[in-house]
Amino acid sequence: MTLDQLNSAITRQIVEAYGEREGRAIARLLIEDGLGVNQVTLCCHGDRVLEPETVSRLSAMTDRVVTGEPVQYVLGRAHFMGLDLKVSPAVLIPRPETAGLVDLINDDYRGQADLRIMDVGTGSGCIAIALARALPFADIQAIDISTDALAIARENAGNKGVNIRFEHMDILKAEIPESPYLDIIVSNPPYIAEREKCAMERNVLDYEPDTALFVPDEEPLLFYKAIARYAGKALHAGGKLYFEINPLYADELRQMLINEGFSDVDILPDFARRLRYSRATLKK
Repeated sequence: MTLDQLNSAITRQIVEAYGEREGRAIARLLIEDGLGVNQVTLCCHGDRVLEPETVSRLSAMTDRVVTGEPVQYVLGRAHFMGLDLKVSPAVLIPRPETAGLVDLINDDYRGQADLRIMDVGTGSGCIAIALARALPFADIQAIDISTDALAIARENAGNKGVNIRFEHMDILKAEIPESPYLDIIVSNPPYIAEREKCAMERNVLDYEPDTALFVPDEEPLLFYKAIARYAGKALHAGGKLYFEINPLYADELRQMLINEGFSDVDILPDFARRLRYSRATLKK
């Protein structure tokens, strides 16, 4: 089978499963990353004959994608802000929306040195690693309750040559520090209420980790409250707390942050104009 023939067969199968636009994007990612080729190779060397083992490997990967497994888990890696990161079902797949959270911090602190940052619920390490590359003199601590996630995050940080302190910690049970030691706390915590599951795609529900996604219906701000209380003692006066948020609870989140001693609480939109981020400053 030639490269052209395999590309056509894979694209046809995935488009049938996911529709034209999404299917072509997934197929392109699978072909390019799975074979290590780019569009130039596909255009100019489509008549290249592939080894049977290569065809079998890509066909098996295609079957997994068609049955609903996210292509990033099939490939074992995901792209985020120019980073190629290892992922597995132990961690959430980094989303483009989360890049906006990193951009907020970069815009606020670009060029500053000696920053101390904590990333709560680091998962794959995508936020911490992106910040380490953008703010190269920052001291970054990244925590997660999952030891499997921390192993992946450590591997990703090592592969990117950045120095991050990864620690196993449950923020819901974390000991509140006696004195401030941080300038920035950032988190993309679980924020989807259980009742929202019915509107979600099966490939998310069936494969991505529940503990990184969902909160009880009666406590949609469970993690935000715990992090805000920790931040109230851990941040220096004037330090900032950044969240990725659920738009459904934006007003409630704003009031909670004010109640916890934060000021200048901004609720900001993502590229799709959905309320997606909060930024708050600890009162001086």
